[in-house]
Amino acid sequence: MKLESALKYFNPKSQSFTDSSRATGSESLTGTDLMGAIGFCQSKAPFGISAVLAKSTGSNEETFRTVEQLLQYARRNAPKLLRKAAGANLGRCLVILSKLAFDEYSRSASTTAPCRHCKGTGFREVMRDVVKYPGYISAVDGEEKIPPRIESELVREKCSHCDGKGWESARCRCNGTGRVRDLEASKRAGAPVDKDCERCSRRGYRRMPSSTAFRAINVLVPDLTQSSWSRNWKPFFEKLVAKCEIEESHADAIFRQATK
Repeated sequence: MKLESALKYFNPKSQSFTDSSRATGSESLTGTDLMGAIGFCQSKAPFGISAVLAKSTGSNEETFRTVEQLLQYARRNAPKLLRKAAGANLGRCLVILSKLAFDEYSRSASTTAPCRHCKGTGFREVMRDVVKYPGYISAVDGEEKIPPRIESELVREKCSHCDGKGWESARCRCNGTGRVRDLEASKRAGAPVDKDCERCSRRGYRRMPSSTAFRAINVLVPDLTQSSWSRNWKPFFEKLVAKCEIEESHADAIFRQATK
């Protein structure tokens, strides 16, 4: 059994009414068996099971535990050039990288984040020309008696990027399915033909841009350049994301072995 499938037993969505009888064979797994298998998996792969629980349930406790274990891994495997560039701020830089790496690992099509343009408020303050007085035109001769008065003011407008919601979704144009309609192939075949989404590579969501991590680190390391980030820091950041995925696969393999 997959580890993600076992989590559904502890968080049922609704009752299922059916006339079929429950399985009574000795090979069927009960809730107690699954809890024991998860406990066994947690003793053998604590990093992986914490990452899966934090990703699936959004538990703050499991998220903190996962980031803490990822931070320990980052401290042991940080490259020398990265340590030299960070200097006294190495610890704070590794904390930021660990948090962002976990956010990238747990990212999905349902992930939302505050809008970067309006900072989650849904409105933006911009300078506009406001008509204070429209002016007066004589109805007799049509001449302008009083000119209009227009002043520049700071006004609030609905954010056009998030449409006033205050948050942005990571969902791709494929609506999280990873598939889009191939118009040319559909026209040739005379029937709907789908293809893999080129923007998200079938993930269903947009990945977090590396510039987000670069800006966060650049606050602590002002001398960090874009070339140095791409050469030394970015590969290490991607290694932290891959570490979470590796530990998840390891925990899933142990859980499959315990429940087969």
